[in-house]
Amino acid sequence: MFGLRAPRESQEHTDSYYAASANWKTAYPRLEEDLSCDAVVVGGGFSGVNTALELAERGLDVILLEGNRISWGATGRNGGQIIGGIGHDPERFIKRIGESGVRSIYQMGIEARDIIRERVERYGIDCDLKWGYCDVALKPRHMKQFAQWRDFEKSIGNPHSYTLLDRDELKQYVNSDRYLGGLHNNANGHIQPLNLCIGEAKALETHGGRIFEQSRVTGLEHGDRPRVMTEQGSVIARQVVLAGNAYLGGLVPKLASRILPSCSSVIATEPLDPALAASLIPGDVAVCDPRTALDYFRLSADKRMLFGGLSNYTGLEPKDLEAVMRRKMAAVFPQLANVRIDHAWSGWIGIGLNRMPQLGQLASNVTYIQAYSGHGVAPTHMMAKITADKLTGLPERFDVMANINHLPFPGGKLLRRPGLAVGMAYYKALDAL
Repeated sequence: MFGLRAPRESQEHTDSYYAASANWKTAYPRLEEDLSCDAVVVGGGFSGVNTALELAERGLDVILLEGNRISWGATGRNGGQIIGGIGHDPERFIKRIGESGVRSIYQMGIEARDIIRERVERYGIDCDLKWGYCDVALKPRHMKQFAQWRDFEKSIGNPHSYTLLDRDELKQYVNSDRYLGGLHNNANGHIQPLNLCIGEAKALETHGGRIFEQSRVTGLEHGDRPRVMTEQGSVIARQVVLAGNAYLGGLVPKLASRILPSCSSVIATEPLDPALAASLIPGDVAVCDPRTALDYFRLSADKRMLFGGLSNYTGLEPKDLEAVMRRKMAAVFPQLANVRIDHAWSGWIGIGLNRMPQLGQLASNVTYIQAYSGHGVAPTHMMAKITADKLTGLPERFDVMANINHLPFPGGKLLRRPGLAVGMAYYKALDAL
């Protein structure tokens, strides 16, 4: 369809740079028996692993079920960019959550990055953590938006400084003629996300958590002690947490109708000469532009350029993925037009209609987390924390998020993608003005 194809998948990790540079290959057993526990978590990405870890740290007996491998989905395929904030414009929901709820969401957006910092330090996780970030401007209006953003971060009490950069100042961090300027901060950063997640899974094991891979959930029975079924086993628990996000499929139709799996793609070059790498991104920062279908990029620890983008609502990737992404990368860094591409991959991100993470409960003992809309590395950790809080008697911040209303996508299964594709085309046209 129009030069697109479905991403090629198996139960093993996709051919990404992250999988190739993983600290180890996970090999947890398949669930082949009937078990019981305090809490069973479905989904082995950041949301699921960290919810399980948070609960296990508090003394609960936890089982984690993953249909493929830990960090198989968006967690192990994203750009590796740690970005603060929770969703977009929580003031829209002030009638439902009040001013205190809005303030709580902004505070969670500040706190989210610190959870990663503390977790890496506490468990000694080797994941190439690096702080430093630049948003880059393509249009004069973007610079005005960045100035407003800087002032806003100060107004909500963000302790980190945001510095507006003109074209020449930006080149201390990102040396491309494509940009008019930027906004720099050291609050955000970048990371090898797959290594972070498998490190957090190992931390879960130290607290007695049991992990099962290649154990796809096929059914959920509600009741006083709900039961989760896989192809070869089951788990009965006091609490169930569904954290499969875009990859949960049709297990719960209500949740599936409120999330749209959208595709985004990344390439990784061969390792660059250190001098060339330093000339391209002298500040070794993660970088993102403000468009709807944005570019995002950074250097890996071994000096590869990781360049991502092509977000679209079809759920498909280009048939000539490497060539398309190479052209996008060369538009920013012409010096890389002919470098070797070692890895090219795509994955789904879970889009919600209102661009806010979706938290709630299907029953008092069945909780769900989903829909980070492409902004999940740090927020997943925060949402995991408040979900564990909810299940251990501290519901306040979870309830703020749960009080936000999330409508299903219009059009049902057949029409929602075409309609949203038209909408994205509209916003791409605005970006070009």
